[in-house]
Amino acid sequence: MTGGLDVHAAVAKFDRGSVTEAESAAEDERKQVLARFPLEEWAELPLERYALGQGEPPGSGPTYCRLMEFGTPHLGSIKGGSAAKHIMYHHNSGEWRLAAPLRGMDPQDAWAELRGQFVRAFEAAGAGDFDALDDLEVLRYGPALVTKTLATYFPEHFLPIYAGEHLRRFVALLLGDLDQGDASAWRINRRLLKLVRVQPEFDGWTSHEVMRFLYEHFDPRPRQRTIWKIAPGERGRLWEECRDGGFICVGWDALGDLGQYQSDTELKQALDAYWPRSSGGSLTLARRLLAFRDLETGDRVVANRGTDEVLATGKVDGSYRYDPDRPEFHHVVPVTWDLSHAQKLSKPQHGWRSTFAKVDPSLFARFTAHDVDSGSAPGTNQAQAGTPVALPEDVQAVLDALERKGQVILHGPPGTGKTRLALGAALALDGRADVLGADADARQRAQAQAEMLHGDRIRLVTFHPSYGYEDFVEGFKPDLSATGPGLTLALTDGLFHGVCSRAAAHPNHTFLLVIDEINRGDLPRVFGELITLLELDKRNLPVALPVSKRSFSVPPNVRVIGTMNTADRSISHLDAAVRRRFAFLPVGPDPDAVSGTVGPLDLAAFFESLNTRIARHLDADHQIGHAYLLRDGEPIATEEDLAAAFHHEVIPLLEDHCLGRADLLHRILGGLVDAETGRPLLMPPQDLADALATEFTSGVIGPDA
Repeated sequence: MTGGLDVHAAVAKFDRGSVTEAESAAEDERKQVLARFPLEEWAELPLERYALGQGEPPGSGPTYCRLMEFGTPHLGSIKGGSAAKHIMYHHNSGEWRLAAPLRGMDPQDAWAELRGQFVRAFEAAGAGDFDALDDLEVLRYGPALVTKTLATYFPEHFLPIYAGEHLRRFVALLLGDLDQGDASAWRINRRLLKLVRVQPEFDGWTSHEVMRFLYEHFDPRPRQRTIWKIAPGERGRLWEECRDGGFICVGWDALGDLGQYQSDTELKQALDAYWPRSSGGSLTLARRLLAFRDLETGDRVVANRGTDEVLATGKVDGSYRYDPDRPEFHHVVPVTWDLSHAQKLSKPQHGWRSTFAKVDPSLFARFTAHDVDSGSAPGTNQAQAGTPVALPEDVQAVLDALERKGQVILHGPPGTGKTRLALGAALALDGRADVLGADADARQRAQAQAEMLHGDRIRLVTFHPSYGYEDFVEGFKPDLSATGPGLTLALTDGLFHGVCSRAAAHPNHTFLLVIDEINRGDLPRVFGELITLLELDKRNLPVALPVSKRSFSVPPNVRVIGTMNTADRSISHLDAAVRRRFAFLPVGPDPDAVSGTVGPLDLAAFFESLNTRIARHLDADHQIGHAYLLRDGEPIATEEDLAAAFHHEVIPLLEDHCLGRADLLHRILGGLVDAETGRPLLMPPQDLADALATEFTSGVIGPDA
C-alpha cells in the first residue's frame, strides 16, 4: 500500500504483454523524430520546420510541432486545446501568435530566443542538470510540448506522461501528497519517475508499461465525459464515407485548422467574419466546434440521420486533424464505429436538429444496452441490467464541486434550471439517480423529489430578506405549546443546526441543504460565525454558539448547494467571506434544450439570437433561460404557446430589465416593439412566428448594433 494506493493489487491485474505492440510503435515514432530533427541540428533549425500554420514545402514533411502533436500518438498525447501549447505558431489570420515573453518581437527573433532555450534544455538534460530547466522562462509556456520533447530525446530520464494535472494526480496516488506547488510539468515528471523506480512492483518495467498501467488503472481524466451526437452531413449524406473511412467529419471549412483558436470568443469572431448573416454568429457553435476538436481517445459519439435515427455509435481512436485535401468537411476525427447499435428511435430527439448535440448518458445506455446484457432487448436501461446509472454531465459537475469544496452556488440568468439542477444533484446523493435520465417520466422525478424532501437527509429552504440567524442556526422563538399567560420564548434549533445534528449522528451518510435564492438573504447575518466552519479543513471544529453557549460544529458529511439569479444580484455583490467558501458553477441558457421549430421559426436560433442581443445591450446576466420556451419539459411547438411565452413571460421580463427605457427595449426586440413608445406590437399567434423568424433568424442583428 502506497499513499492510499494498493499498487501491488493493481499490478497483479495488469497485462504487461498488452503494451508490447504499442511500445514498438512508440519506438518507431521516436526514431522518426530523431531522424527528421536530429539533436545536433536544433541550433540551426529554421522556423518553417518548427511552427504550425505554415505551408510545408514539397518533400519537407511535417513541421516539428505537427509531428509531435499529431504524428506520434504512441509516444504519448499532447493533443487538445489550441496551438498556443507550441509557444509560437502562425495563425490563419496571417499573424504570428507568440507566448507572453516573446510578444512584440519579430518572428525570426522570437524563434531565435525559443530555439536557444530548447538547445540549452537539451544541454542541461544531457548533463543531468535538470534543475537548470526551470530557468528557461519561455519553455514554461509550452509545458506539455517541452516535456514530450525531453522524453523523446532523453527517454531514460522522463516518463511519457506530459499533462501537468495528470502528473500531479499520479504523484499524489503514489505519495499521498497532492501539493506540487507551481512546479513545471518536467519537474513533476522527474519526481514521478523517481517514485516509480523505488517501487519494487515496477522493477524491470519500461516507461511505457508504467504509463499504460497508470492510465489504465488510475486514469485522472473525468469519469463521465460528454457523449456527442454528430451528424455526418445533411440527412447523413456523408455517412457511408465516414463509416468506411473510420472517422466523423464536419464542415465550416473556411475556419481552417481549429487548433489555431485559443478561445470560444475568438472562434465566434471568425464565424461572424465568414458567415456574417448568421444572426451575429453563435457562441454555442464555437464551443461545440472546440469540443469536437478536443475529443479524446475513448470518447463516445453517436452518428445520426435526422432526429430519430441512430446510424451507429463510435469510440474516438485518434486525434482531430484538419484535412484540406478533402473536397469538403475538412475537420476530421478518427472513430471506430459499432454498426450493431443502429436503430430507429421511438420518438424524435428535438436537440438533434443541429450538427452537434449532447447525448444523455441514460439515452446512450439504451443504444448500447445489449453490450451490458446480451439477454436484454434494445431499449433496456443499463440500470436494469445491474450497471450503475451514469449521471448527466451537469449533475456530475455539481457533485465534483461539492466533493472538492463542500458547498457550491449555481448562478445564472432566470429560467436556466438552477433549482432543477440542485435537486438533481440531491437526488443523485440520495441514491435516486435513475430518475435523472432522458427516459425518466416527469411524474416519477417529482414523486422521487417529494419522497426525498420528506426524508431526513435532504432539506430545501428559500432565503428571503427577513430570514435570519435564529431561523438558520438557533434563537429564542415563541413556544406555541406553552399554556400560561403571556408570551413564552423557548430556545429553538434552526434548520442548519438540525441538519448538522442529524449528520453527526449518521457519519456514514451525506446530508445536504439546498438553499434556493441564496443571495436574497443577508448571508453574513444568516450564517454568523458558522461561515468559518463551512471550510472542509475546519469541519468538526467546535465553537460556542453566542445565544445558547452550546458547543457546535459542522460535520464533514454536510454539503450545501445554493442557487442565485444573477439578474437580481451579481456574484460580486456577495460578501467576500461567503464567496471564498463556495465554489461557483455557472448555469447558462441552453439552446439545445429548445431545439425545434414553430412554423417557420427555428426556436433554438431565435433563442440564441435574442440572448446575443440582450448580452450586447444589457449584459449576459440578464439573458433569458431556456425554461421560458419549454412546456412540460419539451420545446414549445404551437403558435399559441409561442405567443403566450413571448407576450406573457419574455416581454415582461425584458421590460423589467430595461427599466422602462423604450429605446433599449427596441434595440433588443427590433421591429416587434414601437420604437418611440416601447409598446409591443400585437399580432395573431400565427403571424408572430413569422415575425420572430424575420427579425431574429434572417441575418438581421437588431437596430444600432
